[in-house]
This record gives sequence, C-alpha cells and structure tokens, in this order.
Amino acid sequence: MAEKATTLDAAEVVLDLEDAVPSDPLEKEQARGQLVQVLRELDFGGRTVAVRINSVRGPHAVRDVLALIPQVAERIACLVVPKVSSAGEVAFIDHLLTGLEAEGHVGRPLGLELQIEDPLGLESVAEIAAASGRTEALIFGPGDFAAAMGMPQLTIGQETATYPGDICHYALFRIAVAAKARGLQAIDGPCSDIADRDLLERSSQKSAQLGYDGKWAIHPSQLAVVNRAFTPDSVQVRRAEQILAALDNRGGASRMGEEMVDEAHGRMAREVLLRAQPTAPE
Repeated sequence: MAEKATTLDAAEVVLDLEDAVPSDPLEKEQARGQLVQVLRELDFGGRTVAVRINSVRGPHAVRDVLALIPQVAERIACLVVPKVSSAGEVAFIDHLLTGLEAEGHVGRPLGLELQIEDPLGLESVAEIAAASGRTEALIFGPGDFAAAMGMPQLTIGQETATYPGDICHYALFRIAVAAKARGLQAIDGPCSDIADRDLLERSSQKSAQLGYDGKWAIHPSQLAVVNRAFTPDSVQVRRAEQILAALDNRGGASRMGEEMVDEAHGRMAREVLLRAQPTAPE
C-alpha cells in the first residue's frame, strides 16, 4: 500500500501506526520497524509525508516518536496526533520533539496535524489550535467522534436520513473557525464506504463549502472525487478573474454586469484562484 501511494494523485500520504495496527505491543513494535524501513526505501516525490502516531493518552505514543526521531525525521514532514482532547497533550508532544530534534541535530522541526475526535477535543479546539507553533492543521475524526458522542452509526462519514440536517455540521464548522483563526488548514475526515461515491461527493462538497482545505481518502478510487470537490471549476475561476479585472480597471466599488463588486469580492476571488492552482505531486 505504501509503495502504491508513491504513484497516486494525493497531496499528502499519511502512514498509520494507530488504528491500522492492532493494539498489542508486539504488533505496534513490528509496525514501527516496518514503517521506518518504508520511509528509508520509498520516494514519495513532492507529496507531504506524515505519520500518525498513537494517542498521547495511551501507552504507545512515546515509543512511536522515539522510533522516528531522529532516525527518519528527514523523511517526514509532520506527525498526525489522534484523539487530541487538551492543549496539554499538544504541548507534551511539542516538548518531546524539541528535545529529540536537538539531541539528534534535526535541522527542520516537524509539524503537527491534530485530530479532533471527541467532545472534550471539540470543547477545547481553540486552545488546542493555539498550543504549539508546530501545528499546521486540524483534522475532524468523524468515526471516533460519533462513538464518543454515542451516535448510532456504524459507517464512518455516513449520513443520517432521519436527522433534519447535517449531524456533523456544528463540529465541522467549529473546527474550521478555530483553524482559520490561527492560520491553520482544516481537513475533513474520511468516508469509509469506498463504493458509495455519491456520499463521498456530497461530504467533500459540504466541507469544501465550509472552507476546509482537504479531506482524507482511504482508497485510491476516492482521490478523483475528493480532488475535484476541493478544486474550483472553470466557471468559478473565470468569474474570479473577471472580478479582479473589474477592480483593477475601476477600483473600489464597481458594477460588474448586474452586481456591485468591491474589495471583499476581490479577497474572495483571490482565494478561489489560490485554490485553483495545481497541487499535484511531482
């Protein structure tokens, strides 16, 4: 699977030591060794490479970090920290990394991507987002969040037909606000039903419209749908270009067809064009 990831149209590859590996300590140790070997042998090109460690509140996280830093620090960009419930957990990982990087003479500090997956994490998301200068993204974890809330769901990312609205809207929006207020990326979690492309498309479009920067995919067949949802189409790009052209020609508030456009429109247009830039890995 890791080798195939070197060929896929994904902006980031996340190698997993958490839920993809059984909780037995021997299994975890074997997975660490395999992961280090993969990082040393495979070339992921221009893709961001991250490793999801185990929860700080469990028994495996420190050993995960010790296996990676400094041995293969130069091969990864970020650690994904799951089930973050407090700013203190982020500070712990930050301090641990700082010490290991200094000891190992690691030149580039690793980034952190933090998964919000339970009610405590959502309540504390603003403090979590501000807890470390290493943090680059907040990620919503819909499966563990549903379990922690007691939601009667058995498929990650599923919709609830009997609920009048989007059952995860509040969590998604609160995470997005906390992320954007601190200059971080907001990333939506996956849909586990690989065959349901319609569900994936609706979910991707929903989070994209909330300002999310991307969404996790758990199978190569999901990538095209996700990439399309987070890339402005030609109609949006053309309109953004027209708005900026109108503002450049006349400045301030200007009429464009039947609509008045001003500098707020310009900021919106520049954001659309920024998202339209190709991000395909080399």
